[in-house]
Amino acid sequence: MDLTSEVICRYVAGSATRSLPERVVHEAKRRLVDSLGCAAAAVDSPPARIARDLARDTTGRHAATAIGLAQPTTVELATFANTVMVRYLDCNDTYFTKRGGGGHPSDVIPTALAVGQATGASGIDVLKAIVLGYELNGALASAVWLRERGWDQGLNVIAATSMMTGSLLGLGVDELAHALALAVTPHVPVRQTRIGQLSMWKGCATAGAARNGVFAALLAARGMTGPAEPYEGRSGIWEQVTGPFELALPLAAGRFAIEDAQTKTRPAEYNAQAAIDLALDVRAAVDLDDVEAIEVETYFLAFHEIGGDPAKWDPRTRETADHSLPYLIAVALVDGFVDQASCAPARVTDPSLRPLMRRITVRERPEFTERFPSEFNVAMTVRLRGGGRLVRTTSYPKGHPRNPVSDAEIDEKYERLLAGRPDRDRQACLRLRDALWRLDQAAGVDDALAPLGGLTTSDAPAGRPAVPSQRGLA
Repeated sequence: MDLTSEVICRYVAGSATRSLPERVVHEAKRRLVDSLGCAAAAVDSPPARIARDLARDTTGRHAATAIGLAQPTTVELATFANTVMVRYLDCNDTYFTKRGGGGHPSDVIPTALAVGQATGASGIDVLKAIVLGYELNGALASAVWLRERGWDQGLNVIAATSMMTGSLLGLGVDELAHALALAVTPHVPVRQTRIGQLSMWKGCATAGAARNGVFAALLAARGMTGPAEPYEGRSGIWEQVTGPFELALPLAAGRFAIEDAQTKTRPAEYNAQAAIDLALDVRAAVDLDDVEAIEVETYFLAFHEIGGDPAKWDPRTRETADHSLPYLIAVALVDGFVDQASCAPARVTDPSLRPLMRRITVRERPEFTERFPSEFNVAMTVRLRGGGRLVRTTSYPKGHPRNPVSDAEIDEKYERLLAGRPDRDRQACLRLRDALWRLDQAAGVDDALAPLGGLTTSDAPAGRPAVPSQRGLA
């Protein structure tokens, strides 16, 4: 194996016996509660229905619960379906690095749950796998240039999930190396996923990566070998994708990546959270009819990701809207909130929002870029008819490590996400939440997760008709 693979695999091999500080175990439970609240709220979303439809007639020796599916499915398809649901509302956590982003580390949580359920792992082992996944994802995101080169964050997710799966399967260093190679070599995703008008795949791309990471580790566990130098070899990841990099594991002495993830308080791209706060503050201070122009200055990543693409001024899908800074500012100003319904199709295409959006401009302020990601600076200048103006600034949106959410606020968000669900579902999800807060004491995760298969779902067709299993494709 190459040196990069060896650094990863030796760190992973030692993780099973490595004890975690109590504060880190607790943080993993916070991430679990937050992520499964997001998933339960998205159980009836179109991508979730498609994923369950694909998983419905498929099971195997390694079986796990897909949320909203009564019978267990394969561990790979449970991973895929549940990650789709965690990501759909764009309300799960984020992690940023100086190298232009980082992604959503909680995308790895369904892998730990599905593989842990399928293998009978203890609750603490599942939590260790989650912490491991965050650490690997954070280390790779800190070391690797992906976004600027046109590659997608799924490359980090697939490496992390293959290693999480390998750890829960008890693979040794050599088997882990094959799992890693089988994960990253055939699955290098391009960033077209997040450009222009965004499709369902925006919220499903890392679910696909996680599924492939699980599959790679299952192959390696059965003896499949992979290329010896997936990162540093000729035509490997370094040469074709990232350029050379040096990987540090652990990422920081005495601190874990999971402690530096940002929690969202609203279903919108995290770089928009601070601007939404400012918009709501402005709304309380002015009459919208008096607003002539709104000028937003922010750091490069926020500008480029959600404020620099022409499609963001005319979103046509939920996925584009929750990544559109002008749309999110406009809907916050008009409605006075941003919630699950704010990016529903009827609201997204409402023509009454477009005139206000056309009064919004977004540009990068270089000094803000220099301070990112230590600070998430946004300045909003509102110019009023008649010459007046308001200026609002902020640096640390709620959920940032320097402006953290409490356990009680995590619980409140969880309950808020369940609004509108049938009472039977809400009660099941509240029992799940209680179990997740105690997961480190549990012998396994099956008792906690199995009831999720019984959540109420729509019977409407999910996209294309199901492929009959007799064709040998299910």
